[in-house]
Amino acid sequence: MPAHDGAVFTQAFADRQEAGRVLGGQVAALGLVDPVVLALPRGGVAVGAEVARVLRAPLDLLLVRKIGAPWQPELAVAAVVEGDPPEIVIDAETMQYGGVSRDYIEAEAAQQLQEIARRRALYLRGRPAQPLAGRTVVLVDDGIATGTTVRAALKALRRVAPQRLVLAVPVAAADTVAELRSEVDDVVCPAQPSFFHAVGCHYGDFHQVEDDEVIALLDAAQRQ
Repeated sequence: MPAHDGAVFTQAFADRQEAGRVLGGQVAALGLVDPVVLALPRGGVAVGAEVARVLRAPLDLLLVRKIGAPWQPELAVAAVVEGDPPEIVIDAETMQYGGVSRDYIEAEAAQQLQEIARRRALYLRGRPAQPLAGRTVVLVDDGIATGTTVRAALKALRRVAPQRLVLAVPVAAADTVAELRSEVDDVVCPAQPSFFHAVGCHYGDFHQVEDDEVIALLDAAQRQ
């Protein structure tokens, strides 16, 4: 499927807002019809808000939670995505390497789904989810490390039958982008550094996004 990656460069974005403006310009060049922007909280919301502003599109959330290995919580062995039913995507290689059982993953997924429900209620305060079937969906995050979370999100989105599915992130490793191209109709990723250590290394300001910032960004997008 086509990829629209733009120029490959390695410099850092000043912050998530600048990254969103750059990303939004490249997504706009696709000429999308009636898009809806879905951001992955929390960091993806700051980027997604700028993309939605450029596209003049509604902003909504897709809530995904990583399931980490018991001995290393930052190492994703799976991810769970909100939905009916929820989607659990397992990284089989990491699961085997870490000696993680399916029972462990399912127990952790149940806990993470409670957190997903809490965050949707907190962030959106009863606002209904945007309809996705038959529409152009732009999935936005502030960057991709291993791709486990994004892969889970894309799998869940395919299940709701969007007309076109676009993955838009400011920065990711080139090999990760290549692996995800088959999952979507378009990829927009302006920065694909040859050496990729962590998403935060490619931002000047990569502060921890807190709940109140997410709520403010969503409220501002609702008023536009």
